[in-house]
Amino acid sequence: MIELAEMIRDLRRELTDAMEHGAGERLRFELGPVEITATVTVTREAGAGAKVRFWVVEGDAQGRRGHEHTQQISLTLQPRLAGTNAPPLISGEQAHRER
Repeated sequence: MIELAEMIRDLRRELTDAMEHGAGERLRFELGPVEITATVTVTREAGAGAKVRFWVVEGDAQGRRGHEHTQQISLTLQPRLAGTNAPPLISGEQAHRER
């Protein structure tokens, strides 16, 4: 299992990598909403600074985690470039009259 936050960090790294590797390509893709569906289990730490954590469960691990309750969640992430409201482009510089 991995934490949901770690999965989102890894996704961010993968998308950033795709943007960097696509630089200079003639065909570009505007990154739209990213939809994620994951099976998670929730844990709560004890103590004063208690945290609730969401752990992503692998598909083949669901049967082995019978003593924990799992839920399926769906997230829609809307990527934006830092400091702007612009959607990221997966490659290259913007051509004249290109969006």
